[in-house]
Amino acid sequence: MTRVPRRLCLALAVTPALCACTTATVTADAPKSVRAHPIPPYEWLEECLHLKPGDRVEFTFDSTEPVDFNIHYHEGSAVVMPVVRDKTRADAGVYAPSIAQGYCLTWEAGAAGASIDYRIRLKPAGP
Repeated sequence: MTRVPRRLCLALAVTPALCACTTATVTADAPKSVRAHPIPPYEWLEECLHLKPGDRVEFTFDSTEPVDFNIHYHEGSAVVMPVVRDKTRADAGVYAPSIAQGYCLTWEAGAAGASIDYRIRLKPAGP
């Protein structure tokens, strides 16, 4: 699969297949905790999962350099970003979606690149 640069993907609203997540999906049975993941200059890292109303995704990260962070999903040719943090070295929170959708947590490095520690945990809706 061809990787399209994140900025180009968002600017051109390239088909979601070309901008798909680049790492394994996080599930309720498999929270993900990663230390010192390198992100080269102007590249990005995504962790994707399917969420529905009632689900919650807990996230936290620390970065050696400022990164742009977002949680987004695709709606037709549009990219919807309910969470956006620009030029930050750390953040943590809980995201609860209002619609069922595939969501991606994305970190994009600037000119210096970055190394990030992150943890993502899915808490599914109760029965």
